[in-house]
This record gives sequence, structure tokens and C-alpha cells, in this order.
Amino acid sequence: MIVLVLAGFPLKAQTKIDSLTSNKPDTVKFVMQKSPTGAMLRSAILPGWGQFYNQSYWKIPIVWGFLGYFAYKALDNNRLYKDYEGYAAADPSSRNIQIRDYYRDTRDTYFVYMALTYLINIVDSYVDAHLFDFNVSEMNNVKNYTLRIKLGL
Repeated sequence: MIVLVLAGFPLKAQTKIDSLTSNKPDTVKFVMQKSPTGAMLRSAILPGWGQFYNQSYWKIPIVWGFLGYFAYKALDNNRLYKDYEGYAAADPSSRNIQIRDYYRDTRDTYFVYMALTYLINIVDSYVDAHLFDFNVSEMNNVKNYTLRIKLGL
């Protein structure tokens, strides 16, 4: 019986274009304000320049502070290594050689820290340029729902 009812209605395809849809391509395109590649290359040339380009001025002293600290410690350990290299040559006891090797290893570790800081600086400027246009305001498509409870005693 249901089949008979449905068979009585003629089925038609929609031939008229809906007024809400259009065949025009979307002409509005999002254009980034900052170039991630440009920010990355700036930071590769001069650490902190990519952060300056991205207007993240507070990060520049952090980058330079870490790089300066690691450079100072690497040079200081290099000076101590050279001092103990002379002591180890004059008196080749195992203690002088161990101290010399300790300062060499510590110097190399600080050079690795400098390289990692340099790479993190480049990655940070790249990511920061990608997120420059990201809007985090609270009024962006947020629906506020309230719950009202009335207790009648």
C-alpha cells in the first residue's frame, strides 16, 4: 500500500538553479601578511631578525641571551682546555688529562647548545610567521549559553 502511495507522486529532478547557490568561483582568497620563508631566511642570516620581522620583539633578547651565554661558556671552557693542555703536556698524569678532556667535552657541549638555539630560532620564526594572522579573540564565533536555575523553596 505504501508503494502505491509513493508511486502516485511524480519524481522530478531540480532543474531550476537555487537562488542561494551560485556558479561563480570563490574570489576571496586568504593572503598571509608575513612570509614564513622570508622570516626563516632572516633568522638564518641574523638570529632574531625573523622575530623582528614577525613583530615578536620580546623574543629577540631571549635568543641573543641564550646564544651569548652559550658562546661565553664555550669560549671559557676552551680557554681552560688550552690551559690544561699545557699542564698535561708538562706533567702527563692521569688527573691533568681527565681535567683537560672534561673541559674539551664541556666546550663541545656548549657549541651543540649554540647550534640547537640557532635552529630553534629559525623554526620559531617560521612557525610564528604562519600563526601571525591567527585570530584568538574571544568574540570570534563563540556562542554564550547561560544556565539559569531557580530553586523554589
